Amino acid sequence: MANPRFHRILLKLSGDALGGNSPGNFSVPMLQQLASEIQQLQQQGIQLALVVGAGNICRGTELEQLGIGRVQADTMGMLSTVINGLMIQDVLQRHANIPCSVLSAISMTPAVCEAYSASHAIERLKQGHVVICTGGTSNPYFTTDTAASLRALELNAQVLLKATQVDGVYDKDPKQHPQAKRYQRLNYNDVIQQQLNVMDLTSICLCQQHHIPICVFNILQQGNLLRAITGDPVGTWVSDSSAKSGSRRQQNS
Repeated sequence: MANPRFHRILLKLSGDALGGNSPGNFSVPMLQQLASEIQQLQQQGIQLALVVGAGNICRGTELEQLGIGRVQADTMGMLSTVINGLMIQDVLQRHANIPCSVLSAISMTPAVCEAYSASHAIERLKQGHVVICTGGTSNPYFTTDTAASLRALELNAQVLLKATQVDGVYDKDPKQHPQAKRYQRLNYNDVIQQQLNVMDLTSICLCQQHHIPICVFNILQQGNLLRAITGDPVGTWVSDSSAKSGSRRQQNS
């Protein structure tokens, strides 16, 4: 692998991506591919924190349509991220021998996982662990995108990588519009003003205020995670054109 541009990253992994192209909640080939690529990052000394969604298990918006209240639906979604986190931990530890810690923003019994705190997570990162941040923000009405931006700030990550099932950001829904244009680079204001489907507004604003670059890419394509780390053309990059992306993010905190 070429020399990495970043040494501490926050990877936002959508729950849907864990299912790969299969109809189930989890795809064994996808999980094994993820473990292999993370193992290569570890070998380069890259510190990785991961925030995982829960779309493969349940979505708060879909639960609301069933008549479940918003607070309860969001809580169910946040608990589902813990399930995904434990699955990823098991795959990383047993199939790739990667030290891995699952930390939850929602209070859990220690037999399940540890409580999240920024200082504890940073200490584990420095010890060489992959840190999986689950439980969202522990508050309803906030998405896992916002949780990812918040954790990127707290852990002083140099970049936020959003791993999805699509290969970047488009001006229209590519599933409904075959001629939709994929952007290679955007600035935060473009995303906000055009209401592009990158991340929710709160998470975009957090990254803009603190100059954290974002890369949206297709995690199902093998090697894309490594390409994003080394700066090879992949997905769509969102940054502040008036500032050097990541220049204010330091690794040594």
